[in-house]
Amino acid sequence: MNLRRILLDVDKGLNRPTLTELAGSIEDVPGVDAVKITVTEMDMETMGTSITVEGININYNYLIKVIEDMGCAIHSIDEVITGKHIVK
Repeated sequence: MNLRRILLDVDKGLNRPTLTELAGSIEDVPGVDAVKITVTEMDMETMGTSITVEGININYNYLIKVIEDMGCAIHSIDEVITGKHIVK
């Protein structure tokens, strides 16, 4: 399966990892060409984020492992695009 885009609802600690640390780790996943992290909500200890990852043949299992190894919790997969091109 050629995973081209995935949108994840992810919670992370308020201070660690930083958004740039998280984005950098995701960017290193095989197949990833671009990462967009949007803060969706904040409370005293956690930050809710929406993470969009685009590329060609993104290694899904490794992507999830990297995010979880950074101490983040994946709540849901909100969008998946596979195939030869990205559907607009």
